[in-house]
Amino acid sequence: MGRGVPGRQLRSGEKRGSAVGKTKRGKGTKWMVLVDGGGLPLGVRLESASPEEVTLAEATLAEVKVPRPKGRLRTKPKRVIADRAYDSDPLRERLKKRGIDLIVPYRKNSKKRKHEDGRKLRLYKRRWIIERTNAWLGQFRRLLVRHEHLLSTYRAFFYLACLWITLRKCL
Repeated sequence: MGRGVPGRQLRSGEKRGSAVGKTKRGKGTKWMVLVDGGGLPLGVRLESASPEEVTLAEATLAEVKVPRPKGRLRTKPKRVIADRAYDSDPLRERLKKRGIDLIVPYRKNSKKRKHEDGRKLRLYKRRWIIERTNAWLGQFRRLLVRHEHLLSTYRAFFYLACLWITLRKCL
């Protein structure tokens, strides 16, 4: 027969698995989910828990591809409603150039508030929709307690959970 492959050649040298990073409460994987107005997941990105959400926002928006009845796939939303972790004027300006309106309240310690508009912030009260979708995803124990070392396996279970949520909502 032949010699077996040592275990260290099957995995990379990193500990804890891929896309697992340190947090205040231990280790974890960050779920970046973009949903529509009804709470259906449109774009999903799984990352290590250590980087800030602001740095991952544009990569998550790149994951969105919504089919249309006729024509090309829709790849950009009209507006993005996010929490205070996404408060960044450079992010607002980059998304404005792409034609996306970022609706995020400023952090409490922010001095310059040049993009603050109370009329747009009225839409912020619809933020509960993404929180509800996160709660739906949290009902899947396999996602909350990550036993998988490989990110591809964990991502597959995450996509299955998104599919299950979509089927429950549509049927």
